[in-house]
Amino acid sequence: MRLVFAGTPETALPSLRALIDSPRHEVVAVVTRPDAQTGRGRKVHPSPVAELAEEAGIEVLRPAKAGDPAFLGRLRALEPECCPVVAYGALLPQSALDVPRHGWINLHFSLLPAWRGAAPVQHAVLHGDEITGAATFQIVKELDAGPVYGVVTEEIRAGDTSGELLERLAVSGAGLLAATLDGVEDGTLEPRRQPADGISYAPKINVDDARVDWQAPAMRVDRLVRACTPNPGPWSEFRGQRVKLGPVRPRPEAESLAPGLIAATKREVLVGTGTHPVELGEVQAQGKRQMSAVEWARGSRLDEGDRFA
Repeated sequence: MRLVFAGTPETALPSLRALIDSPRHEVVAVVTRPDAQTGRGRKVHPSPVAELAEEAGIEVLRPAKAGDPAFLGRLRALEPECCPVVAYGALLPQSALDVPRHGWINLHFSLLPAWRGAAPVQHAVLHGDEITGAATFQIVKELDAGPVYGVVTEEIRAGDTSGELLERLAVSGAGLLAATLDGVEDGTLEPRRQPADGISYAPKINVDDARVDWQAPAMRVDRLVRACTPNPGPWSEFRGQRVKLGPVRPRPEAESLAPGLIAATKREVLVGTGTHPVELGEVQAQGKRQMSAVEWARGSRLDEGDRFA
């Protein structure tokens, strides 16, 4: 099939590579978000999807909005039979959805109808799900509510961060997307309506949401930190400044500490929660490099009673 692929971040790259390499499909263009400022220097860079497409000699479309008349005109001229989507990051109006004969097929990183929305992997980790996965579905006007073509499942491991889990899902999901398009092309695959039960939503997790509440149980602290790693980055406040935190390890056998209270030795740094302490892994103070919690504690010259706010 003639494909126009829509995607933006690195998460979309395994799928784009799989479709470029597929002998059954031709990626005639990609649609991605406009170039944006990234990094400390805030220089303007193309999206990862745009970079890969340009390396492969594929036309790149960067509409400010997917409803722009110029973009819609070019999309119609390309005559795609189907438009696969992976983490594009913008709403698609009906005028765009109507262009390809087989519609727009999205690879979503959850087992729909669970965790519809922008941050399915983060919410799966945050809520302690044991199993998640990816699904391909037909895009309709309602958010992530279209009929499903296929799924793959993935175990959420005890120490998984959302970044680690998403990396695995991006790879397994790429195979699912390619297989879905094969089935759509040869007419052997029909989507099935999502069940009415089990619907949950996964809104975007912002920086304020990523602040650690030390009054919460250790299990909740652990899940929040892993869910927000690497983005938007879990954090707490120490001596009036923001401190980024790496994954923590619950320590139920450790002596109890008041919520937020820090206890450091030469080998470990523990912090109290609403239940038992957690052990800090990596810490990055404001304006400093990332370092081990022990190194951070030594450099901070902790006083008795020091705590995270």
